[in-house]
Amino acid sequence: SRFPPSADGFYYHRLAERLASGEGYTWRWPDGVVTYAAHYPVGYPGLLAGPYALFGARPLVAMIVNAVVGALGCWAIYAATHRHVGRRTAALAGLLAAAHPALVFYTPALMTEGVVAAVWAAAAWLAGEAAGRDRERPRWGWLVAASLVMGIATLVRPQSVLLAPFVGSVAWPKRRWLGALLATALTVGCCVPWTLRNCERMGRCAFVSVNGGWNMLIGTDPAGRGGWAELKVPEACIAVFDEAAKDACFAQAARETIASAPMAWLALVPRKLAVTFDYAGAPGWYLHASNPDVFGARAKLALGVVETVFQRVLLAAAILAAWWRGRRRGRWRGRERSRATVAVTAALATCWEHAFVAWLALPILLLSSRPRWRRPTWAMTIGAVASLAVVHAVFFGAGRYQLVVWLVILGPAADGLSLLRARGAQLARRRRQAR
Repeated sequence: SRFPPSADGFYYHRLAERLASGEGYTWRWPDGVVTYAAHYPVGYPGLLAGPYALFGARPLVAMIVNAVVGALGCWAIYAATHRHVGRRTAALAGLLAAAHPALVFYTPALMTEGVVAAVWAAAAWLAGEAAGRDRERPRWGWLVAASLVMGIATLVRPQSVLLAPFVGSVAWPKRRWLGALLATALTVGCCVPWTLRNCERMGRCAFVSVNGGWNMLIGTDPAGRGGWAELKVPEACIAVFDEAAKDACFAQAARETIASAPMAWLALVPRKLAVTFDYAGAPGWYLHASNPDVFGARAKLALGVVETVFQRVLLAAAILAAWWRGRRRGRWRGRERSRATVAVTAALATCWEHAFVAWLALPILLLSSRPRWRRPTWAMTIGAVASLAVVHAVFFGAGRYQLVVWLVILGPAADGLSLLRARGAQLARRRRQAR
């Protein structure tokens, strides 16, 4: 392959190889010792294992899997939006998904973010189908399917479990809390067998994976400036070799570091959010790291510019839709002034270096809009952005993590672009009539 597995993709590829060859979810160390593995979540290697067994364990096979899953995600966004905004706007959302430069150029990456984005989109569609139109009770089969899909997403990316309540709220809008509890229970239930496996094989009942301690400790290091930094192994953990025990040791060291200097740790939070939301750059980073001769520094920069402009425009469009759909005509009181202030500030922030301000404002505007629970992509955007901010404020940030949001956010973004088109057409008609 022109782009061999790089970064975490190397490990996902090797783990999938071992699953495909019947060696289980294990890791072979350089000295020949084989141990059970749980540092990386099992979902993505498990997804690749079947195609690897059928067609060979080659990176090209994984790239094709990524492309197929991504295409299904584009269709899912169309399906999740067309009932609520019409076919034209839904088609626009699907086309934006298919043309998104970050998602398209990330397809060769043997990484999880693009797959998770597509699975979240599928869950949004299924939840919308469960709700139907003004039903007192959801269509149970669709609700269960949406929850199971979120279970799959959680096995790929454990933080996905935080979106399960939003899926349930969309699926059962008449009784949102009950829907949220049911969807969360089903999502967690999907992961119980793997958790039991971890209890037996890893000596620790980790929910999905055992890397939280690593990530929390990295997130306490000022040298990372909110992003990834090479982990400095604490003295107490040097002689700990068991995978689960080492992660627990790192977690304890992280807690001690935070407790000893809580304000210093809190001061890193804005930087973590900036690293996560200001600029993704994941495709260029991965392709350049994989093969710098084929994808050089200039190509990386050019892709980053295109990606940033594309994403900032869509973020501004989503902010417009969130503000417009929540406004109350004929009123200009405190609530409307506050919403307008937030919307203007967020829109201006899309043109600023620190776009994370706009990202954090988006769920606030969506929460104060009328369609927030009736439109699956709106509710999922609220949950996705909020959970992403919370998780990476605690751990550490990276631009690639925002990719998981970029399919569900296309629902409100396409709506905003359609509003602009309709407004432009209206102004053009008025000008013609005035002549």
